[in-house]
Amino acid sequence: MLSKYKSITGRKIRFALVGCGRISANHFGSLEQHKEECELVAVCDIVSERARAAAEKYGAIAYSSLGKMLEAGGFDVVILTTPSGLHPTQTIECAEAGYHVVTEKPMATRMSDGIEMVKACDKAGVRLFVVKQNRQNATIQMVKKAIDEGRFGRIYSVACNVFWTRPQEYYDHDAWRGTWEFDGGAFMNQASHYVDLMEWLVGSVESVQSYTATLARNIETEDSGVLAIKYRSGALGTMNVSMLTYPKNLEGSITLIGEKGTVRIGGVAVNKIDHWEFADKRPEDDEILNASYATTSVYGFGHPLYYANVLATLRGDESPLTDGREGLRSLEFLIAIYISARDGKKVSLPLVY
Repeated sequence: MLSKYKSITGRKIRFALVGCGRISANHFGSLEQHKEECELVAVCDIVSERARAAAEKYGAIAYSSLGKMLEAGGFDVVILTTPSGLHPTQTIECAEAGYHVVTEKPMATRMSDGIEMVKACDKAGVRLFVVKQNRQNATIQMVKKAIDEGRFGRIYSVACNVFWTRPQEYYDHDAWRGTWEFDGGAFMNQASHYVDLMEWLVGSVESVQSYTATLARNIETEDSGVLAIKYRSGALGTMNVSMLTYPKNLEGSITLIGEKGTVRIGGVAVNKIDHWEFADKRPEDDEILNASYATTSVYGFGHPLYYANVLATLRGDESPLTDGREGLRSLEFLIAIYISARDGKKVSLPLVY
């Protein structure tokens, strides 16, 4: 079956990036790693100094207006590393101008906005990629492989802890941080990738029950939360999320307990195999600790691997790992968490619109 998307071949794929803040460095670095296949030609930020600095560093053209950048063109794909609440309008604007879109997580802060993003890209005939780079971490890939091969047997229980710290200074740095409109709280923003992993690894969620609280930070959204999950398989799960860990990021972990296997991935960002044991012992299990890696960043090293798939997809050689529709799955999970906390009740999935 032929793809409805026109492949980009015979030249480098050209990127533009919007939002030269905290996370943009991971995207700039990823493009540098793939510089034989792609190039950064434009950057945009409403803070003109940040745009100029990025443009000078990477040899791109600087813009302070998305509209002007889209009008000038000269690229194939727009990367959105802007506040989450801006992703929907910016994605739609880029799609209507004929550009593919790579958007950071979460793709939106409202389910209806996420759906409109997918519709707009479908209508325009452009790709929508939603970044889920943690899926590509070596430790996570090994666990996913073990699950797919049935090494756990039936999975009974899964537990996730995200114990990080975000001081008040972090939220005060930009007015959009910690707001419902543009950011979301500890689940929507900081633990978003872990919410995604809890479904991607274990399977479809039947229902959730959650509690959230704003215990110490002067923000609209939550700095802490707990979540109970019932999966369609019958497995049970929990998440415990806090941005109040003293004095620094402590742990981003996932533990899976199954009929024939138990695994715990720990470290500050699921970067360390703490426990790996299965009934069907294999020679490669002795080398499993080599999958652990050191990291000083909660983002891990998955962005370059994610971009490898983006490039291969645009070339017509692969299918996207996480497109807009896949992004909607974790967004729906997140929205269910917030509805449950708001209404004080169990919420079943899928949601009804």
